[in-house]
Amino acid sequence: MARLYLFIAGLMEAGWAIGLKYTHGFTKLVPSLATIAAMIISFFFLAQALKTIPVGTGYAVWTGIGAVGTAILGMVLFNESRDTLRMICLLLIVAGIMGLKLVSNE
Repeated sequence: MARLYLFIAGLMEAGWAIGLKYTHGFTKLVPSLATIAAMIISFFFLAQALKTIPVGTGYAVWTGIGAVGTAILGMVLFNESRDTLRMICLLLIVAGIMGLKLVSNE
């Protein structure tokens, strides 16, 4: 269950990071409320996951999922760069996340 919680937390992190773009500096009510809700959900599920997953591993995986998810959403939603080196770097982050999960003694 902890891995599922961590995955949900990472997805919500990507969600609130993208949401920040739509808040326009927290001047738009609905996007601001949605972003704050995603933050709360993200932290809640991260806290649940960290009950059994080591904090260093959990935090690294959470930020990795959030970073990769945010980068992919940025490419899709905001037409951000899709160049080869950027994609390779994202794959390295994913490899690091997988490596941390494999060596974690949860």
